[in-house]
Amino acid sequence: MEGADHDRRKSGFKVRTRVEDARSILETALEDRTVSCEHERVPLERADGRVLAESITAEVNVPHYERAAMDGYGVRAADTFGATERSPAVLRLEDEADADTSVEPETARRVHTGSALPEGADAVVMLEHTESLESVGELEVLDGVAVGENVAPVGEDVKAGQHLYGPGHRLRPSDLGLLRSAGVRTPLVACRPTVGVIPTGEEVVQADPAPGEVIETNGLTVSRLVERWGGRSTHREVVTDDPEALRVAIERDLTKDVVVTTGGSSVGQRDLLPEVIDDLGEVLVHGVALKPGHPVCLGIVEETPVLALPGYPVACIINAVQFLRPVLSWVQGTVPTPHPTVEARLERKIPSEPGTRTFARVSLESVSEDSESDGSNSGGSTEGEVVAVPTRASGSGVLSSVALADGWVVVPESSEGIPAGEVVTVECWEPSW
Repeated sequence: MEGADHDRRKSGFKVRTRVEDARSILETALEDRTVSCEHERVPLERADGRVLAESITAEVNVPHYERAAMDGYGVRAADTFGATERSPAVLRLEDEADADTSVEPETARRVHTGSALPEGADAVVMLEHTESLESVGELEVLDGVAVGENVAPVGEDVKAGQHLYGPGHRLRPSDLGLLRSAGVRTPLVACRPTVGVIPTGEEVVQADPAPGEVIETNGLTVSRLVERWGGRSTHREVVTDDPEALRVAIERDLTKDVVVTTGGSSVGQRDLLPEVIDDLGEVLVHGVALKPGHPVCLGIVEETPVLALPGYPVACIINAVQFLRPVLSWVQGTVPTPHPTVEARLERKIPSEPGTRTFARVSLESVSEDSESDGSNSGGSTEGEVVAVPTRASGSGVLSSVALADGWVVVPESSEGIPAGEVVTVECWEPSW
């Protein structure tokens, strides 16, 4: 290990793994790895964002009764055949307050959208196709209806026994509403993956930094991302750059489904984590062709994925998105959901290094008439168009370039950059445009 340590620190990263290859290597290593508790039943109120561990079928019909699809009158369709404005069908209008809610031949009863179809009725005449003669207790039908017209039949929305969702489906709020209406109350879901988040670095402090010290932000950021991505995080205290201390910290969290460290992942004298991980288990990838953040280390220790993310805040976040986010999906038996995207015209050029995938942070703005007239619209966009304004393409330590951005533009390895004025796809942090 000493020789390998010396060579690595002397030569740096001579070979960097492509992003897709690094993800593929990591996914292959986790093929048989699932969350430790496997699955649990939870009430629908707590199931938003959870991943199903079983197929779900409807337990009841939706609706479970024939219901009026329009405001109007429940009738027997045969009593309205041939009705027109010139020759309306005249029906006896039943009193709404009558306890008997059935419809006899040549009678009509008031119904409202969603209410049960009266017994004996087989159609609904829309309110606007009638003329009520309440003074004489009659209803004129100005247009005939067919059997079943304006009626929602039993099971129109969902039929009892119908397949709704399969294992691996991540539940959304609309899904919860459908499940409740279909009689499902406690779906079986994959347990939320547990993640130990370990910030490292002898220069990292929680408060009151002296010259040469920095406030710890990576652990806070990553732990909150874990929660947002469906995991349960344990945010640890900062661990100093000491091999034994790092070893103990990693071993302590091997009871988690995933271990994430921040800092100490590169090739400097204090970047000890790759050696510690390799000593405890296996380093799968060290150095990825992405910018910012190539000095990431991906490993496995006792079947637990250990992700050593770079210490610079932007590099840490980019690598968390590219590797931690998919890991949390894979161990739940599903695939990562795509980021929401928006098309925008690039205001300024984004430079990039060939062979490296660049994640250029951008903010999104709408072009106004003022920006066109004063010449500030250098990208040549038209009024109302969405413009992507680069906040920064480089600078791994400039946290504001992420915090003030709406998302990022991915510049592929084959490109030397993207010129101003090009229409680009912006991957957004969340749906906001």
